[in-house]
Amino acid sequence: MKILITGGSGFIAEYFHRDLSALGHELVNLDLIEPKGPQTQMPHVMGDIRDPKALDRAMEGVDLVVNLAAAHHDFGIEHDTYYSVNEFGSQQVCEAMDRAGIKDVIFYSTVAVYGDAPTPHEETAPTAPNTPYGGSKLQGEGVFRRWVEQGDNRRALVIRPTVTFGVHNFANMYSLIRQIHSGKYFRFGPGSNIKSLSYVENIVDATLFLKGLQDKKPNREIEHFEIFNYIDKPDLTSTEISDTVSGCLGKKPAPAVPYAMGMLMGLPFDVVIKLTGKNLPISTARVKKMFKTETRFEADKLLGVGYTPKVPLKEGIDRMVQWYLSEGKTASAEWHQPPAQPVMSN
Repeated sequence: MKILITGGSGFIAEYFHRDLSALGHELVNLDLIEPKGPQTQMPHVMGDIRDPKALDRAMEGVDLVVNLAAAHHDFGIEHDTYYSVNEFGSQQVCEAMDRAGIKDVIFYSTVAVYGDAPTPHEETAPTAPNTPYGGSKLQGEGVFRRWVEQGDNRRALVIRPTVTFGVHNFANMYSLIRQIHSGKYFRFGPGSNIKSLSYVENIVDATLFLKGLQDKKPNREIEHFEIFNYIDKPDLTSTEISDTVSGCLGKKPAPAVPYAMGMLMGLPFDVVIKLTGKNLPISTARVKKMFKTETRFEADKLLGVGYTPKVPLKEGIDRMVQWYLSEGKTASAEWHQPPAQPVMSN
């Protein structure tokens, strides 16, 4: 099978490349960023998913599209850019698939579509996104739903992951590991709030399982348009996550101080952020998000079709910690923000 990965130079795409190549599939990469690492082994189309010409070049002879391209960072992206990439970009992907005669797509959405909706956050729960990221991804889902409803055996598998981490990722878990390793990490309050996580090797493995690309198959046929959350279970509290990281680093659990003190410490950083626009590692919003806000999501539907994660959650954390110790702590993180306007090719 020939498979196009949009956003193919990114973190999650690295694991799709690894696993799909091992299964013998031919891969094509579409991204505005030059690939590194294993992604350099596949043909690369330099392009924007909002550019029809780039999509047409990338989709020649393709059987399946894995749409990972997204505006997803929670800092430094304008409201309209989220919708331009995640909604309008999805529409361009659908139209290009129709031109190329492609009937099959995987779309990575997000649990942020649930937003302020009441728990439990399972696939049939109401959606009430409270961020432009969650709102734009929900609109993107709608684009693919309407595309499938046109019939002619179109199929779209939508994956809603929670915070995803793993080797070569420089986002939230990396920051936590770095802070604990430096000895500058404190727990504010009891930290009993649940923080659902997704380990990258598992989420890619689960996606390939749902598409029937492995020896083990789902115990029922996946519908033409179907949504699955991805969360590694059992859930961990914020304290359990930090204690696990500390243990993997060979350190004692981080000291705990009152939650109110954490909020007080964050106030000066709030002022600096407001004045400079910089994304600082400490703020009242970050303290609240880490130690008070609960981000709990359910994955019963995925487990119900027969999927079993191959890497236990705490082992996934340990794998990332060991990478951090061996090379990650000296690596340079690169943050790529999508341009506000589509990059159009000649």
